[in-house]
Amino acid sequence: MRATYDTIGVSYSDLRKPDPRIERVIGRALGPATTVLNVGAGAGSYEPADRRVTAIEPSAEMIRQRRASAAPAVQGYAEDLPFDDKSFDASMAILTVHHWADKEKGLKEMRRVTRGRVVVLTYDPSHRGFWLMDYIPDLVALDEAQMPRISDYEAWLGPVEICAVPIPHDCADGFLYAYWRRPAAYLDPRIRAAMSSFWTLGTVAEGLRKLAGDLDTGVWAQRNADLLDLDAYDVGYRLVTTI
Repeated sequence: MRATYDTIGVSYSDLRKPDPRIERVIGRALGPATTVLNVGAGAGSYEPADRRVTAIEPSAEMIRQRRASAAPAVQGYAEDLPFDDKSFDASMAILTVHHWADKEKGLKEMRRVTRGRVVVLTYDPSHRGFWLMDYIPDLVALDEAQMPRISDYEAWLGPVEICAVPIPHDCADGFLYAYWRRPAAYLDPRIRAAMSSFWTLGTVAEGLRKLAGDLDTGVWAQRNADLLDLDAYDVGYRLVTTI
């Protein structure tokens, strides 16, 4: 993907707003850190306002969308961080590792420049059962191809704690599986445009037509009735924190 967000990120900051509940989870994981490096920082979602943050991001388009009040951003890549060893109290990478060309090298670079905790929000590619995969089965292979296995994080970072991050039903952030209780959102091309998986897969028209039909007939609601009263749901997102 490298700097693909120069293309797909044009309206990104409008659709990918930080969800405060997920923000609190990340904030707790960062612990007492005062200085934080945000790797693959994008437009600045989830950067803690009460700490000194430095951001690094490969896409000029994403840097352009950062608020004037956002942390200073350096254009660069996770695999070659332009910082000295142990420069930061903590580092974070939020829903970005799957885009890196060399995931192992990028994570080891984060470990190198960090004195304390490394915090990564990612997706577990072994997670199964999300209903969207029934309509777009290519998502399974894509997740397996792009996402590191959860066991890779300990191999690359050292001892880690892995926690599930249930996603609120009204999540403010529009990442791929955030709309688990709002299926009609996947029919909106503007919403899909902020999800890199749809750009990678290309045509998904057949699956979307089937989803639209099942929503019209009530089949989707019947099949997923157990989800409709849930406030949050584990769709496979994991917080990895070094110990």
